[in-house]
Amino acid sequence: MPAHRKTCSPARLSKAQYRLLAAFRYHLRRFLHFSEHAAKNAGLTARQHQALLAIKGFPDQESITIGDLAEQLHSAVGLVDRSVKQRLIARQPSAHDRRQVYVELTSRGSKILERLSGVHRAEIQRLGPRLESLLESLDGRS
Repeated sequence: MPAHRKTCSPARLSKAQYRLLAAFRYHLRRFLHFSEHAAKNAGLTARQHQALLAIKGFPDQESITIGDLAEQLHSAVGLVDRSVKQRLIARQPSAHDRRQVYVELTSRGSKILERLSGVHRAEIQRLGPRLESLLESLDGRS
C-alpha cells in the first residue's frame, strides 16, 4: 500500500463522519459528471479524455506503449482504434522491437487536451476548498 494512504481504523464512524463521507462522494460524482460533460463538449468520450491524459502524463516520455496504456485504462485496443480514427493519437512502431507499438498525442489531441485540462483545473480549484474542508473534517483536524 502506498505510504500516503492511511489504513482504515475499525473504529465506528459518527453520524457527522457519515455525513462528511456522503458529501465527499457527492462532490466527486459532480466532478466526474462535469468531466464527462466537458469531454463530450470537446467531441471526446470520457475514456478518450482519460487516454489522452495517461499518454501526456506518462513519466519522462511523450509516447507510451499500447500495453502501458492498457494498464492505465484496463483495456485499450478499441479505444486506440477510435482515437486514431479521430486523429487524437497516432501509432508509432518501436524502432527496437517490432512487437511493440507506441501511441502519442497528435497536435489535434494535444490542443483538445489542453483546453479540457484548463476547464478541469478551474473546476478543481472551485471544488478544492470544499473537498479539502471535508477531508480535514474526516481526519478530525477541524
